[in-house]
Amino acid sequence: MTDIPANRRDMLRATAGFAGASLLEVLGISPVLAAEMGKVAGRSEQPLKAAFSNIGLQVSWCAQGKQAAEYWGKLYNVDVSWFDGELSATKQRAAIDAMASQKWDFVAIQAFAIDTLTEPVEKMIKAGTPVIAIDTLIAPLDQIAVHSLLAPDNESMGAAVTQVLMDTIAGQGIVTMTQGALGHSGAQDRARGFSKIVKKYPKVEVVDTTPGDWEVTKVARIWETLLSKFPKIDAAYFHNDDMALAAYDVMQAHNRTSIKIGGCDAMPPALQAVMDGRMVATVRNPSCLIHGGAIIAGVAAAVSGEKTGMGPGMIPKHIVTDGPVVTKANAPGLVWMEEHFLI
Repeated sequence: MTDIPANRRDMLRATAGFAGASLLEVLGISPVLAAEMGKVAGRSEQPLKAAFSNIGLQVSWCAQGKQAAEYWGKLYNVDVSWFDGELSATKQRAAIDAMASQKWDFVAIQAFAIDTLTEPVEKMIKAGTPVIAIDTLIAPLDQIAVHSLLAPDNESMGAAVTQVLMDTIAGQGIVTMTQGALGHSGAQDRARGFSKIVKKYPKVEVVDTTPGDWEVTKVARIWETLLSKFPKIDAAYFHNDDMALAAYDVMQAHNRTSIKIGGCDAMPPALQAVMDGRMVATVRNPSCLIHGGAIIAGVAAAVSGEKTGMGPGMIPKHIVTDGPVVTKANAPGLVWMEEHFLI
């Protein structure tokens, strides 16, 4: 993702704060109405401090999420500080321990692995800090009082892409799944979605499910081995697009590009890969919506006092943030929405 052009960024910031009086006058909006609109929009009048952490900025989904959080943070008057997980449960735990030693208006966390961050997160919750879980579980929702979880239905995502792959190979052949980190609840659910579909096809043989841990260099090594071991592979499912495209480079180097590949996240390079036929399918895990939504939920909790629950003026404990399966028809629109941090 590229930086937002300064002129558009400044205009949006002014509009979000309803400080651009001349623009509002041109639009026929009175100062009184503008003030009311500002209240409805939920923007904080006073600057807020928020801390974010996702699993590792090496992952393009996470890097895009950081940009989205910072973008929406500027619109909502939130100063975002980042604590990188560095694709390591140990390193992320150290980062969250440091986060918990400071005071924040709210925090948002994507855990590298479930149940690894419970102690420092509970410390922040007990201190009265709203904690928004993003994309994956910090701990089971009935065991930790996070304000909300914003996450897609990862099992459905895995199932949807796997079904496209099964349709493409007519329900028979040699298939692999390259998983993410095994402790990541989203990866666990994507694997369940894959298995749920594959078991319907008795003529499909799954020959490998080695985890790539979201690391493209590790995935390249895995796929060097797989291509040497298996002279025929018909389809391969990957838990994210970065891993899928890293494997495709290895396939291309070995002249094995007939393998049908599918991923998850629908990042811009994967959208292009679907459009030009290198990938059969991917599905959008809406990083911008999730990270931007965490900003809005955090502001609602910190400023408006919205509590966890169902009903008007409350934030649901689990907000499902599904995105579409990518096709050649909808890919260009998804590119545009991602460029504007909308999905």
